[in-house]
Amino acid sequence: MKQNSWLAEQFEASRAHLEAVAYRMLGSRVEAEDAVQEAWLRLARADTRDVANLGGWLTTVVARVCLDALRARRARDESSLDDHADATLANREDRPDPEREAVLADSVGVALLVVLERLTPAERVAFVLHDMFDLSFDEIAPIIGRSSEATRQLASRGRRRVRGSGSDEGRVSADRARQRDIARAYLDASRSGDLASLLAVLDPEVALRVDAAALPVGAPTEVRGASAVAGRALAYGHRARYTRVALVEGRPGLVIAPSGRLSGALVLTFAGDHIVGIELIAQPERLRALDIATLDV
Repeated sequence: MKQNSWLAEQFEASRAHLEAVAYRMLGSRVEAEDAVQEAWLRLARADTRDVANLGGWLTTVVARVCLDALRARRARDESSLDDHADATLANREDRPDPEREAVLADSVGVALLVVLERLTPAERVAFVLHDMFDLSFDEIAPIIGRSSEATRQLASRGRRRVRGSGSDEGRVSADRARQRDIARAYLDASRSGDLASLLAVLDPEVALRVDAAALPVGAPTEVRGASAVAGRALAYGHRARYTRVALVEGRPGLVIAPSGRLSGALVLTFAGDHIVGIELIAQPERLRALDIATLDV
């Protein structure tokens, strides 16, 4: 009985850490909680008398549970994007406990969660455990069933995909910094309903094209002119709450991701200090094909 009480205390002391690991692995609060609960069940059944580092043992168990879940998700040709592939953006926003989901997603980084969804299960586990939780490659290798060197390569590949890559980094970084600021100004103005600030970053001849999947039936899929585009942005300003700046198709853009789950992306085209083109992509197959990476801000 004393042993069980001690295990329960140790588990509760590790719960926050375990949920953080699972959430970054799975991108879902509910799935993360399920994974941690499964770890508790395995702990209750296991003989841990010879375990020197119970926290590390629990982290390993949670990682293996998450890896199994990610592999099962992929085997079913399923992802967090596909969970609601037949829903509109508005339906995606109407999720249980949206406030808590939003806080969790922001604590990790919405753009990061979006990109993590694009990694293979092994890449995601290797990257998350090494880069976010400082586990060594020797510790991670048995979890994913690879050698330490192969695990290192998986983490490196995941890191490149998360951060993006490019040549002529000095010029690209300068361009990205300016365009990032423009994208953020557009987003901030959309959130606050500031028409003047929206018009300031939009080219007078800006064109907005929108996937029909993101609109009510019969709504126009193309709008031209700064006033009309700004009006559309304000009309859908409630979505800005779930929108963050990210690298989309190699340049700063916006991702719409309630709870960190990608439901839309705005591909922005820039000319000088203005946005001259906006394409809102919402169709699942098009979203999968996009090159999205995090953008240091």
